[in-house]
Amino acid sequence: MGIGGSIFLLALGAILAFAVNADISGLDIHVVGYVLMLAGLVGLVITVWYWNSRRRPATTVVEQRPVVRNDGQVVEEYRETTRRQPPPPPYGA
Repeated sequence: MGIGGSIFLLALGAILAFAVNADISGLDIHVVGYVLMLAGLVGLVITVWYWNSRRRPATTVVEQRPVVRNDGQVVEEYRETTRRQPPPPPYGA
C-alpha cells in the first residue's frame, strides 16, 4: 500500500469518523471512518516494518589464530572487524 496510501486512508477515515454528520440508512459513517483509520494504521505499520527489514546489516567477522611473538611464545590473537555489505547494483544494470 505504501506510506502515502496509508496516510490517505487515515485522513479519510478521520474525516468520516469525526467531521461528517450524515445519516444513511443501513450504514454508519462513523464506523466506516474507524475501519478506514484502522486499515490505514495497519498499512502504515506493515510498510514501515517492511522497509525497516530491508536494511543491510553489518557483518561481524571474528578471527582467532595463533601468533608467534618475537620471543618465540605462541599466543592466541583475536580480531573482530565489522564490514558493511555493498549496496546492490542499480535495477537493470
